[in-house]
Amino acid sequence: MQITPEEIAETLAMVSKQHLDIRTITLGLNLRGCTHEDVNTIATKVYDRLTTAAEHLVPTADQLEREYGIPIVNKRISVTPIAEICAACTASDLSPIARAMDKAGKEVGVDFIGGFSALVHKGASAADHKLMDSIPEALATTDRVCASVNVGSTRAGINMDAVFKMASIIKQAAEATKDRQCIGAGKLVVFCNAVEDNPFMAGAFHGSGEADSVVNVGVSGPGVVNAVLRDIPQDADLTSIAEAIKATAFKITRAGELISREASKRLGVEKGILDLSLAPTPAESDSVAEIIEAIGVGQCGGPGTTAALAMLNDAVKKGGVMASSSVGGLSGAFIPVSEDAGMIKAAEDGALTIEKLEAMTCVCSVGLDMIAVPGDTSVETIFGIIADECAIGMINNKTTAVRLIPAIGLGVGDQLDFGGLLGYAPVMPVNQFAGTVFAHRGGRMPAPLNSLKN
Repeated sequence: MQITPEEIAETLAMVSKQHLDIRTITLGLNLRGCTHEDVNTIATKVYDRLTTAAEHLVPTADQLEREYGIPIVNKRISVTPIAEICAACTASDLSPIARAMDKAGKEVGVDFIGGFSALVHKGASAADHKLMDSIPEALATTDRVCASVNVGSTRAGINMDAVFKMASIIKQAAEATKDRQCIGAGKLVVFCNAVEDNPFMAGAFHGSGEADSVVNVGVSGPGVVNAVLRDIPQDADLTSIAEAIKATAFKITRAGELISREASKRLGVEKGILDLSLAPTPAESDSVAEIIEAIGVGQCGGPGTTAALAMLNDAVKKGGVMASSSVGGLSGAFIPVSEDAGMIKAAEDGALTIEKLEAMTCVCSVGLDMIAVPGDTSVETIFGIIADECAIGMINNKTTAVRLIPAIGLGVGDQLDFGGLLGYAPVMPVNQFAGTVFAHRGGRMPAPLNSLKN
């Protein structure tokens, strides 16, 4: 399908008035050639691979931004899950590899590097345990490195031992960065059904079925959808609203398709996927919560929120999938609290609770994202929140995730301020009735009946 001059002109209008941007160009890189028994040798190989392969990423993105007038907010790298290249490594601490990744990221000028990761949904190897144990130190001593751990899947069930371990590691990561707004936990996500071509942080990693180098692009555009819906009469029916969202999603995705094609061609690497996710920012009107309110819900979190979000998510996918032959990643509507001005307000007003956010994750992209909780929240409570979210993903065969930030030394009513795209997060109350028995049972929650697809 050809991209017309009229589409480009319309896109430029969306950029200038409605906060349309390309949220990220993410270069996925295979690091399997970096394996070695010595951790410092691995770190050196990783640094060399990243600085060589990503040398032209930022200049190319900057050039595309100038030529087409579409802001490209982030330039990122995702790599092979680090646990997978450390099977022969004799060191117990893998954080030197994270520091090499961080140094390389600064050298080439990217915003984030994802892939300090492990996939443990059915069991954990020695390297996986080393990786998980290294996460707090790795995130505390780097600025741009992000970590993720996949603890469950529809086909395998949920590794409850890994869930409990990650609940503890989340608290350790927050504690290790308490002098920096507990940002360590903000760069760590726990998944069920993680995807291997995700361009968004903190959960991006380069999957085993990918080419050596690939460009994945994540679009955005809540402000564009919001502006369209604000112009629709209040007596319009929901079918008309869904059609308007579909048409707008098509236009947003075409902008991403243009940038994706050009980036792939100029970098000389394979064109990967286009992620359709509506990724909000703290900017006024660039909010998924405000879209829900424009559909007609009184305030995000109120009755009707989940239904409105379900329609939004479905319409975005229907419109976007016609605009690109390579749709992938997560693709839907993100609902991070700290990164969405409308979500922040709803949380501060008491309209939005963690329980309601959990219900919303049943119908949207990913899960409980960038949520600050009291610093004294127990490991068992964090375990329960992760387990609940993984169960939603496992049973419904969808990707779900948890990115909780224990606000060390703070309580409900306080806030963490991360600045930039990450915004600020009001500390939200947490149900304290998790108990102590469930979290300590361990084992693996069996895969559901709908996993038997062969």
